[in-house]
Amino acid sequence: MEAPDPRTLEALDLAVAPREDPLSYPGRWPPESALLDGNRILPLDTLVFEDRVPVLSVGSNACPAQLVHKMAEHGVECRIPMVRARVTDIGVGVSAHVSLLGYMSASPFHSPGSTRELFLTWLNEAQLAVVDTSEGVDSPTGNFHRAVLPAADFRIELESGDVLDQAWIYVNRWGVLHNGGPGPRPHPGRQRPLISELLAASAELRELFGTTPDEFCARARGNRGLCVRGREVFAEKRWTTVSGLEQYVRPHPRSQARLGTARAQQTGRPGTGASLSPPWI
Repeated sequence: MEAPDPRTLEALDLAVAPREDPLSYPGRWPPESALLDGNRILPLDTLVFEDRVPVLSVGSNACPAQLVHKMAEHGVECRIPMVRARVTDIGVGVSAHVSLLGYMSASPFHSPGSTRELFLTWLNEAQLAVVDTSEGVDSPTGNFHRAVLPAADFRIELESGDVLDQAWIYVNRWGVLHNGGPGPRPHPGRQRPLISELLAASAELRELFGTTPDEFCARARGNRGLCVRGREVFAEKRWTTVSGLEQYVRPHPRSQARLGTARAQQTGRPGTGASLSPPWI
């Protein structure tokens, strides 16, 4: 009898997708840079892919199971380099909308002076189109725009020491939530305490979504009208603020995808390599 493959998402405890379990959002991220190859996590021998588009993830797009789910839905090969990056001046906040998938997603905001580790996914054009669709980039009712982060304003350094010229990131159209202070509130990385706090602060939200995180997820999931009303309540209560990244949004992002294929400034060991699969054109 063959031994089970230790590289599968199940074996690595990475198999739960927030799309299937909303309270698990943002999902588990890989412990290190890796190649997501279908249902397996494989090692990478290079960190930069010049014929792919670098996209920073602040939420479930850094969860391998979520990416597998998204690609499978559209019949696109899920062979994606996922690279850890040290990013300056970007914070992770709470989206000022309720996701149709039943959770409160993360959205980036401008956070001068901060540094954090995020995952960079290197996407070919077919994969980029899938993620754009999942974020509503081309939809008038979508929740995200795609923005470009230039090196002049945001340093994105890979583990190799390479610094990208630029990368893309998804910016919320409705802004992010604040907690009464001058700037955005950080996303806690867990749904239960976040949703519990929001429900406790608003009788109208409790009337719409129930009194517990489980009720919130169940009622929100797939109910577009309810999610829109939740977003409106955030705005009416003046809980929302801008992300500070609006100026970096580009009007027709996918048509400009090739412009987002960033070169690396070689400050460490060489990190360039060929794409793992041909880009879709």
